Amino acid sequence: MDMEEIKQLVQLMVDNDLGELDITDGDKKISLKRGQSGVVSMVPAMAAAVPVASVGPASSAAPADYAENLLEIKSPMVGTFYAAPSPDSDPYVAVGAAVGDESVVCIIEAMKVMNEIKAECNGTIAEICVKNAQPVEYGQVLFRVRPN
Repeated sequence: MDMEEIKQLVQLMVDNDLGELDITDGDKKISLKRGQSGVVSMVPAMAAAVPVASVGPASSAAPADYAENLLEIKSPMVGTFYAAPSPDSDPYVAVGAAVGDESVVCIIEAMKVMNEIKAECNGTIAEICVKNAQPVEYGQVLFRVRPN
């Protein structure tokens, strides 16, 4: 599907107040979901025969780090990760920064909409798993947080 078709589907969702839309056309499949704020996120689906490759960077963290029960902040949508509100601004968080439930940790741009992502947990940023302006997938780990 091209971007124009996706835009038409999003408009269809908005016009008819739909929360979710799944469409399959041969081997193509698209799933669109609207959140409470009205933001639409796209979850691309791959054909079953296509192998799925990892998009995230390889983790250099030792297995001992995972034994500490780190919490993961995952991407709620497909888009582009931005660590700061603008190119001239400081990042929202850095390793060692304390975060709370309502702390904004990054922005994900999806279809020209800037979506603030909140930590939704309390703790200290232990790892930033993606780089600024990197494309991210739905469910991809963005940050790891050491709980308080």
